[in-house]
This record gives sequence, C-alpha cells and structure tokens, in this order.
Amino acid sequence: MQEKLFALDIGTRSVVGIIIEQQQNRYCVTDILSQEHTERAMLDGQIHDVLAVSKVIADLKEKMEEKHGKLTHVSVAAAGRALKTERAMVAVDIQGKPMMDKEDILHLELSAVQQAQSQVAETYQVDNSFNYYCVGYSVLYYRLDGIEIGSLIDQNGHEASVEIIATFLPKVVVESLISALKRADLQMQALTLEPIAAINVLIPPSMRRLNVALVDIGAGTSDIAITDLGTVIAYGMVPTAGDEITEAISDHLLLDFPLAEEAKRKINTEESITIKDILGFEEEMATSEIIEKITPSLEHLAAQISDEILNLNNKKPPKAVMLVGGGSLTPRLPQLLAEKLQLPENRVAVRDVSAIQSVDIKDTVSKGPELVTPIGIALAAQQTPVQYVSVTVNNMTVRLFNMKQMTVGDCLLAAGIKVNKLYGKPGLALIVGVNGQSITIPGKHGKAPTLLLNGNQASLKDEVHAEDAIEVERGADGGEQKIRIKDLLDHIPRKTVTINQTKYVIEAVIKKNQKIADPNDFVEDHDEIVCKLPETIQSLLAALGLASQLDQLQPFSLYLNEKQYIIPAHAGSLTKNGKEVTASSPIEDGDIIIINKAGSQPTVKDLLDALQIEMHYSIPVTFNGKPLILQKRKTEISRADKVLQDHDVLSRGDRLRLIHKPELPFIFQDLFRHVEIDFPASSSAFVLMKNNQETSFHEQLNPGDDLTIMWPASANEKAPYPYK
Repeated sequence: MQEKLFALDIGTRSVVGIIIEQQQNRYCVTDILSQEHTERAMLDGQIHDVLAVSKVIADLKEKMEEKHGKLTHVSVAAAGRALKTERAMVAVDIQGKPMMDKEDILHLELSAVQQAQSQVAETYQVDNSFNYYCVGYSVLYYRLDGIEIGSLIDQNGHEASVEIIATFLPKVVVESLISALKRADLQMQALTLEPIAAINVLIPPSMRRLNVALVDIGAGTSDIAITDLGTVIAYGMVPTAGDEITEAISDHLLLDFPLAEEAKRKINTEESITIKDILGFEEEMATSEIIEKITPSLEHLAAQISDEILNLNNKKPPKAVMLVGGGSLTPRLPQLLAEKLQLPENRVAVRDVSAIQSVDIKDTVSKGPELVTPIGIALAAQQTPVQYVSVTVNNMTVRLFNMKQMTVGDCLLAAGIKVNKLYGKPGLALIVGVNGQSITIPGKHGKAPTLLLNGNQASLKDEVHAEDAIEVERGADGGEQKIRIKDLLDHIPRKTVTINQTKYVIEAVIKKNQKIADPNDFVEDHDEIVCKLPETIQSLLAALGLASQLDQLQPFSLYLNEKQYIIPAHAGSLTKNGKEVTASSPIEDGDIIIINKAGSQPTVKDLLDALQIEMHYSIPVTFNGKPLILQKRKTEISRADKVLQDHDVLSRGDRLRLIHKPELPFIFQDLFRHVEIDFPASSSAFVLMKNNQETSFHEQLNPGDDLTIMWPASANEKAPYPYK
C-alpha cells in the first residue's frame, strides 16, 4: 500500500500544501495546492493571527481531501525572528549491551537535542528550557570510542556518541502553529525548519563535504543553511525577503500590493509589462526600467543575505550558493549575491525540484524553486523527524519528543517543574552567631511529593504514553529545629586576676543580642550569642567598671606649633606580673596587674626643660654693691593668644604657640624690671653710674658691670639711691 505524506509550507504570503506518495525507495509528488492569506496574518514567517491562518489551512485541506481522502496528520516547518542555534554532544556506554538499532540512535540524537535545549535556556538567560521548542536538528558527527564513524547501527564498542546542531524557537511561535493546525482538525506529525527541509532534499550527505550555502527565500524571511566537512554547520535567518522587493515596486510605480506582486513575477519572463497605478493611469514599462528603479532594494536584500552567510560561515564566502523558494526568482538577485560574496556568477544559482534525487513529480505539478521546501517538509517526517507527544501535567498540556521511552520525570521537566523543588522544603535553617562565628542549624526535612499517573500512585521512573494525565502535588515543608543556648556552648569559663592588690573572679557572661541571657533560653534566627571572658587588660577593666583608670595610662601629649610632643615623665604606667605592658596585653588566670597613676600636670617650665629649650638669657651685675642677675625672655609660649609664664599649668591636648625672640643687649634701663626703687619725696634728681662713671638709661651693659643710682643729698654731694 502506498503511504501518503501530507505537508504544509505556511509562509508569510501563502500556504502551500503538498501530497507525496512513497513507492518503495522513491517518492512521487502527486499534488500541490497554494492558497494566499486573505489578510496580513503572518509576519516574518510567524503567525500573528491564529484564526485567520487556520481558516486558510482548513480551506486548503478541504480542497485536497476532495481528491485524496481524509487527511489527519501533517508535517510542517517553522520560521521566525527568534531562531536560536546550539550544538550539543551526548555519549552513552554501550559495552556489554545489544548492538544499536535505528531507534537507539534516534533516542541518542534526541537526548543531545534535549541537552542543546537546556544550553539555549542557559545561554539566553531563560529560567525554563521548556520555553523553547526544537524545530529541527542535523547530526554533525557520530563517534565510536572517540573515533568518527559514518553510522552507529550494529556497531560494538565501549562508548557511542553523537554531536548535533539544533535550532530552537520560542514556545509561543510553535504553539501558535500547533493551535492553527488543531483548529483545522490536523495533528502535527513532524516539525522541521525550512532550511533544514530544503537542505535535506537538495544537498545529500555526500555533497555536504563542500562548503555550500542554501538560501530559502520566501515572502517575509530568507532562511539559510551552511554545509561543510560532511555536515550542516550552521543555520540562520534574516527577516528580509521577496516582500521587500514587492513593496519597492509598489512604492515606485504606485501599485496596490497584489498588482506589484504580479508585476514582480513578470519581470523575469517579459521584456515589458502593462501596469495600472492607484490613480487609474495605465502605462507600459520596460522591465529593465523597473529593475533600475528597485535596484537599491535589490542591493539591500542581497546585502542582508550575504552578510548573514558570511557571519554563519566564519567570515568567509562559501564555494557556492543555492537559491530556492519563490523569492529566489527575484530579478538580478543571483548576480548581486555573487558580487557581494566575491564569487563567480555561475557559483550562485536558483535550484528547482529537478535537482532533488529520488523524487518524481507528476507532469500536472509545476516544478519551480518554490516546491523544494514543501517537498523537504514532507520528507522530514521520514528522514529526520522531530515528533512531539502530548500529555497533561496538572491539567496543562505538555509536548515532549516522541522518544523510545518517556517517563513521568521527563514530563515534569518538560512542564518546567523541577523535581528537586517538588520535595517539601526543609524547615528554615537558623543562622546564629556564637562568639563571632556563624553557625547554621538545619531545619527538619520536608516531605516527598505525591505523584499520580492516570489516577494511580506513580514514581518518576514510570513510563508514560500519549494522552496520559499526570498529577503532582508538592510535599509538605519541614519545621524549624528548637535548640537552647547551652547546646551551642561547651562550657562557661572563668578567671581570677589581682588588680592593685584586689582579687577579682571573672566569669563569662552570656549575652543574646547584647542582653543578659540564660543558658536554657531558646535561640532564634540571626541571634548573636556572646560567651567570652575579657581577653585583654583593657576589656577586663571595662568589664569590672574600672575603665576610667586607663585614662591615667595615656601619655601626656600636646601640640607645639602644630607638632605633637609627648612628655613621658607625666604619664602613668601599667605592669603585669612585674613587667611593663600595654592595655591591649592579654590576661591569663592568676595575673597580677598594677596601675600606677600619673603625677601632677606639667608647667610651661617642665615642657621647656623636657624639650631642652631655654626660655631666658641673662648677665650678672652688681647694683649698689649687691649682686644681681638681669634676664630677658628668649622664648615665648602662648595658648589661645595668651602668653604663658613659667609656672602656668598645661593640659593634655593643648595647642601652644612658641616664638623665639632675638637676643638684644642689656641696657641700664633693664635694671628697673628687676628692682623696686623708692624715689625720695624731697627731690626728683638722680644720677646713673656704671663702674663709677656717670651714664644714661640706654647705656649697654656687660657681665660684671657695677651699677649705682646716686641721689644728691645737697647741691655739692651725692648719695647712693635706695632700692628695695
């Protein structure tokens, strides 16, 4: 009995249906039917209006059923802007197992596709891999024990592996396609990608060692596949195709879109065409003139396609380019692509169905390049099927690859349910700080989930079939652990220390969140438990309420001309077991600590003596026969603009100003700052004498000078001046 294959090529401009009959090892195209969309229900190959597209599909299906009987299953291809491509490799241990058959290899390939699906989700930062559907894949390599091999069928060894390149589209794109088929009472038999469909029938594996680009140019998208080294190495898509040229003709000639489409189709076959614009004017134009007007759009289309080819082919042109699809008939496109890829013109060519091997076409069926992709879609169900099986998980429809064996676990993953999240969460862990160290106290374990398969208790490993119903209920969460403070502590330590001949017994105090706590108190999340003895002299004194005694240990420092100076003689001292230490020194059980308080506060003189700075300079003289020391300031100290005397007391942190004065010679007048003189009431006349010679107030003095003030008792005699 002949098997009929039904396929649909749902494009931006139209839907093409095709019937192929399989006759042993050959296929025969018996019928093809095309129907255009009545409205713009498709954009760049993606369904935007499911109802409108499903109506076109239903009409086309009904017409084909009149000649071919009931049609229930169909193969389709997907397209869209959000195409993602990923490579993946899967290996299995085959040692001691039966030889692999075709079904085993398909299972291996689809396992690699599943891995690629997870990689797509990770690469594009999508939480759930089930948000992407595989729309086609190609095998890059089979390997047996690490060595590349043509086929794994009936092979024996230790390890078999397959590397694939798979293409994915967002779930919404594929689901809209399935919804349109369902409304037309059709079930999806197989899903593929348009360039995969075309390349599988146009470039057999024997030709894929050549670096060739295949471009399927439709109305809204141009899909690209690259072959090299015996396999398909890349897939891509640009959202630019035949409609751009139609729109250019419409714009330049003022034509309605359908008339522009009709004119575009005549350009390649007629030397001139008659057009009627939207204003009603009719004109005959040479096709060469029309081509000249739309050349910028032709250049743009060729540039978009050539750029994507170079991007997919590691920035180098392929050896040849094959063009298929209705848009491949765009005028001058092969020449422009050859020019932009720097290829000879005969290396870029349009290919039609005559190039497809093992396929016969009835004479009643047209044989243009637009048929290549529909034929490839129909054959994809037999050659590289991506078939999905529907099940329900918690009343939600889930579609899985139709693999050799599917389990409940596979269905849960496909539904985006992570098995490890089905188990009840452990009770909230308590994170408690104990003496600065974080301790995690795990909560109680959660419960296992409840799994039902068609109403019966099931496990993750149970096998499922099409239309099975799975119900899953998450396990109950665990509770919190209850733990006391004492359970976190080994023991409560103590120390005995003597301070200034007084003995103190220190026991560690337990604090919870800085408040005194009992060892039997329960802990809660993020509690901070502290159970520590003082570790240094400073912390010990603080714990005993003696922290103020540390003030006496601070060095006496002040600032002189903005520079800090320390006076060691005016600071206290601290000893531990007879040795001088600092307040940060550690303490041990039995230590003896002595705190010696600081002495009195220093004066200005103490400061200058400590700094070895002289405050005065002086000379010895005699006055009225008595020795006398005359002195002047050599250094002046001020605080807040107030000049300080030698006996003025200083405080910690004082900011002082020091000024060095010039050393001027002593004069007689300086004497009056050191002695008090009582002037006689009877007379105001006196005589200044230096070394028995009369002198003046400004006479310079030298060490050892003998000074006298004479007061005349009468007009003829002088008497020494009395002084105190």
